[in-house]
Amino acid sequence: MDLDTVRTFVAAAEAGQFQEAAAELAVTQQAVSKRIAALERGLGVRLFTRTPRGAALTIDGQAFLPHARELLRVAERAVASVRTGRRPLRVDVLTSRSAQSGLMRGFHRVHPDVELDVVTLFDIDAAVAAIRSGAIDASFRAVAAPGRPLPEDIESVRVLDEPLDLLTGPGHVLAGARSVTLAELAGHRIWMPGVVPGTEWTAYYDDLVAEFGLGIEATGPNFGSDALLDTIADTPALATFMGGRTRLIWPADHGLRRIPVTDPTPVYPHSLLWHRDNPHPALTTLRAHLAAATTGHDAVGTWRPGWVLPR
Repeated sequence: MDLDTVRTFVAAAEAGQFQEAAAELAVTQQAVSKRIAALERGLGVRLFTRTPRGAALTIDGQAFLPHARELLRVAERAVASVRTGRRPLRVDVLTSRSAQSGLMRGFHRVHPDVELDVVTLFDIDAAVAAIRSGAIDASFRAVAAPGRPLPEDIESVRVLDEPLDLLTGPGHVLAGARSVTLAELAGHRIWMPGVVPGTEWTAYYDDLVAEFGLGIEATGPNFGSDALLDTIADTPALATFMGGRTRLIWPADHGLRRIPVTDPTPVYPHSLLWHRDNPHPALTTLRAHLAAATTGHDAVGTWRPGWVLPR
């Protein structure tokens, strides 16, 4: 149903005259008459009767009027929902416990007036497709895996290099270490069931393994972080990597240890991705916030894959 025709009907009903409705809508009286006639044909009923004073609603016109007004209100709300700055900023993070989520919590503390909608998508392909379709405004990812450059309409900037810790149970041979070097980890079983072929984090760990001779196992289903923590706590032969800014809570009787990795410290690079034509003003605010909070990248004594884009 054409909204201009519905708007003309409401204006004529409220004015009681086609001429006054035409003046209000800045169209000719003939245009008003044509729109009303088209609406009547579409509905199959007469909406007005001519009177000496102008135009009066028929019974059908009276029945249609409240619904017509509601149609216009719904249309106004629909437009307002996507008007620049009026809808929530929709941002993708990997998990609710990740460093990316922490960055968004920090942004919300500084900018509580910005309405946010935080979602979780699985991999970079899904995230890029969602950015390009307008389903999300931005995504935090590692950019970019070898042979998979970003599309030309996607912009990115590195916002955080997150150090990796080694996580062990109390019975692990390294549990008492204050720190551990990457060379010392060679020969140890590092279990990471969340490493899925084709993802950007798999590309990251493939390079880490190749450069430092580590043994990373991705066997078994991924039952989530709680199951991972249970297994690491109970299995002295296994350890895992965990982002230094990943927020996890485990039972005290697990006795888990988070041990800094050094010489060099592997850092996982988080970047913000967005569409270059996205006009949402809160996206600019988020980018400025992250730029102000970003510390130096590629610090001495850290390691990242060579394919990771510079800041």
